[in-house]
Amino acid sequence: MTAKPVYIQIPNRGLITVSGHDSFHFLQGLITNDIRLLETQKAIYTCLLTPNGKFLFDFFVIRDGENLLLECEGGHRAQDLLKRLQIFKLRADVSFHIEDKKGIYAVFHSKVDFADPRHPEMGHRSFSRPDNMEEAAFDLWDTKRIKLGIADGSRDMIPEKSTLLECNIDQFNGVSFDKGCYMGQELTARMHYRGLTKKTLLPLEFTGTPPAPLTDLKDQDDQLIGEMRSSCAQFGLALLKKSNLSFVSDEYKLYS
Repeated sequence: MTAKPVYIQIPNRGLITVSGHDSFHFLQGLITNDIRLLETQKAIYTCLLTPNGKFLFDFFVIRDGENLLLECEGGHRAQDLLKRLQIFKLRADVSFHIEDKKGIYAVFHSKVDFADPRHPEMGHRSFSRPDNMEEAAFDLWDTKRIKLGIADGSRDMIPEKSTLLECNIDQFNGVSFDKGCYMGQELTARMHYRGLTKKTLLPLEFTGTPPAPLTDLKDQDDQLIGEMRSSCAQFGLALLKKSNLSFVSDEYKLYS
């Protein structure tokens, strides 16, 4: 029996259009993923980093004819991303248009604008509200994302502090290790090839209400094991020490 299609509105999203003769080359030198993948797929997931390899923004890049669409966090985060891009424009033939509040919809069990490139279970995404389809609660999308261990921008990653590999961005198709140079590449590549990641973002299942983001998490021996990030219902993501993943707690456990 085929599951019934549903859509979910994703809050706080924005859209930046990048146009101009140099748009593809311009982004290729900045983002963590390979823009050339758009020759064979509709969208890619990627990040913009600081020069020393720390997280700034994550977003989708979608090819729209000769233009590139950046679906990103909305509001001031979209405005901040635009300012960063403008800094690097220099003499490149690129121009930008921003919608810092854009309706974005996740769709399950029906193919719409583009498949979420992070994981098949995250369905498709659309820039318009689907017709002839029921709307589901945002908690459905958010819980699915958390159970898969997928970070959601600045809800789970701290700008100018978090690294991509500790947040599993490479596992969800957000990093290319073959494309060549991009801003922040050195730290990302070194952590990958030398196995330097000491922490990792993982889903937890709680017996009660999950604690607030950035709350310290401790085991039954009062030993610090990590720090809380986003949550939904009784599930949440936490940045945990790899050296203590066999912890024991009455309040939470690793979700599997």
